[in-house]
Amino acid sequence: MAQSSPASSTQIFFGILTRKERWGLSWRGRLIVVIFVLLAGFSLLLGIYPFLAVTHRVDAHVLVVEGWVNEFTIGRAAEEFSTGSYQRIITTGGPLEGSGGYTNDHNTAASVGASRLKATGIPSEIIQMVPSRAVSRDRTYSSAAALRDWFCEHHLSVHDINVVTESVHARRTRLLFQEAFGDGVLVGIIAVPDPDYDANHWWRYSEGVREVIGETIAYAYAKCFWQLLH
Repeated sequence: MAQSSPASSTQIFFGILTRKERWGLSWRGRLIVVIFVLLAGFSLLLGIYPFLAVTHRVDAHVLVVEGWVNEFTIGRAAEEFSTGSYQRIITTGGPLEGSGGYTNDHNTAASVGASRLKATGIPSEIIQMVPSRAVSRDRTYSSAAALRDWFCEHHLSVHDINVVTESVHARRTRLLFQEAFGDGVLVGIIAVPDPDYDANHWWRYSEGVREVIGETIAYAYAKCFWQLLH
């Protein structure tokens, strides 16, 4: 049986440069790679939105609403509260954008969210706003930390909460709330679709593309680098 000869090589310039045979993709190989990339991209288009806009409720008596969400999401939050076994609804959020920082509790997203919930018919005595005073890039975590501290200050023992937020922000919201509360509190999440675009075909809308790409990057940052940087 003949032995395979080693790959031929040529050396020039006293061995400084070497030319060797190498394996490369044939046209069939390139075609397979292109098909694989297309299938992976198609799977990403179909799977990234439901991955980010996750809904996973837990058996909780406290419903938390991120105060910055739109009117449609506020309405869905009110429905969630009315149809669930909740005893309290809480709005969170820091200083309004463009306000130049914290001035007072009423100039916060938590206050705006509380006012919108009252407009849906929820009794004001059931609604509690818990504003955050922090102005930082980590607004979601700051809001969660402010809520955690509020529970401690009022000596409230809470083991489960559900958080309502907008569409693709959901997975990151749950991650950061869980980071803030730790293992002692189980965080559920409720994602309300954005009414301005079709969630099943988000890539056809500029707003959908902007939100999905932005939240994908933000979630990757929170998931991979959050604990290293904090």
